[in-house]
Amino acid sequence: MRSIWAIAVNTIKQAVRLKIAAVFIVLLLVLLPVMGLKMTGDGTLKGRMQSFISYSLSLMSLLLALLTILAACFTLTNDVKDKQVYTVLTKPVRRYQFVLGKLLGVIVLDAFLLTLFSVVIYSIAVLMPQFIKADNEQLERARNEFFTARASIVPPQPDISAEIDEKYEKLKESGEVPKGVDENPVARRNYRNELSRRIGLRRRAAVVGEELVWEFENVKLSDPKQPLFVKFKYEVAVNPADLAIYSGWVIGDLRQIRMGEMPVTPIYSVERKDLIRTAVEFQVPGDCVADDGYVALAFQNVPLNNTVVIFPLEDGLEVLFQADSFTANFVRAVLLVFIRLVFLAALAVFAGSFLSFPVAVLLCLAVFTMANMSGFINESFEFLGENINKLYYHSLKHIMNLLPEFDDYNPGQFLLSARLISWTLVAKAGALMVFLKSLPLVAFSIVIFSLREIAKVIV
Repeated sequence: MRSIWAIAVNTIKQAVRLKIAAVFIVLLLVLLPVMGLKMTGDGTLKGRMQSFISYSLSLMSLLLALLTILAACFTLTNDVKDKQVYTVLTKPVRRYQFVLGKLLGVIVLDAFLLTLFSVVIYSIAVLMPQFIKADNEQLERARNEFFTARASIVPPQPDISAEIDEKYEKLKESGEVPKGVDENPVARRNYRNELSRRIGLRRRAAVVGEELVWEFENVKLSDPKQPLFVKFKYEVAVNPADLAIYSGWVIGDLRQIRMGEMPVTPIYSVERKDLIRTAVEFQVPGDCVADDGYVALAFQNVPLNNTVVIFPLEDGLEVLFQADSFTANFVRAVLLVFIRLVFLAALAVFAGSFLSFPVAVLLCLAVFTMANMSGFINESFEFLGENINKLYYHSLKHIMNLLPEFDDYNPGQFLLSARLISWTLVAKAGALMVFLKSLPLVAFSIVIFSLREIAKVIV
């Protein structure tokens, strides 16, 4: 272990001496405070906070990722190129210790820099409200919708597989299923997914005068005094003249009304007017949740609308409640960034174990780019032609499965909407990127470097 640590310390010194490392560090130290002062967002305190966190976290993640790739590739390939490895390996140092030392050095440097810049970002975010002349309403909104960590529950999805099967068979018998769909597994799956979407939307559509009711269970508030938030977005069959929908909402333990009992848990009624195709939210006191964690939400499509109101499947309706603090959520966000850096360090050490510096960097950058776009790439191929789909499913998809999906574990998407980053998500990201992806790369690095011919004996 002493040998590994000695190599790690030397690796850190090599990385710090890199001019590009100094440039990145100075850039972050200068740009982060400037961004905190200049970011305006939509002009509100919440908008400024979201803009700052979004850009600062993205900038920090990008520059540290590039620094990790460059430092890990350089320190390994340069030692071999400049023959410094001869001096090390002639000592009682095994090759696997040399590789592990290089990896450990890069990871320790990442941990230090990530901690440093995360503290800077967190400090600016927390202190920003003190330097902005925001009214009490904006401060309250920022506390409830940004400086928190909210858990989200969505309406439970009923099992409609039997209904999809029945509808598909009827369409096939009537000849309405496009030609070739039934014979092609990919086309058949896509067609059935479209049927599922249509049936799901039909269940979440309310004609004029109709009421939709959603029931939620196991809503566990950390503090009953904290508010409950209802977030929704409307779609309509026909656009209203003013592009707004009138609505009546009832939230609480509606079981009391059905059973004809005197309400013990408060039931709240809310009347609203909101723009269509715009995500909005309102809050009600948290005491509307029953002691057993049950709460129901009812929406009334009032006659003033004169159109069908639809709640989209993806982001049409959800209930949010505080589950943790902003500080704890930010710490978990930083851990997600660190897990990503560990994978990139392992990838760069792997590439540097058998490639030259330029080629190793190019390979790492290609993997980094594809990992950041994995979700987009997978979705894009779903909409391409049948022949390309077959090629994708039998070749590129297997390559994409080997890469970590960085966009699925992007901490910014959680912090901007004040969504809870659970420890389960962090553990899942760690298991995927560190144990399933990084450890095999490290093992391959050790094997390749151990078998690599470092020097030739010339007689």
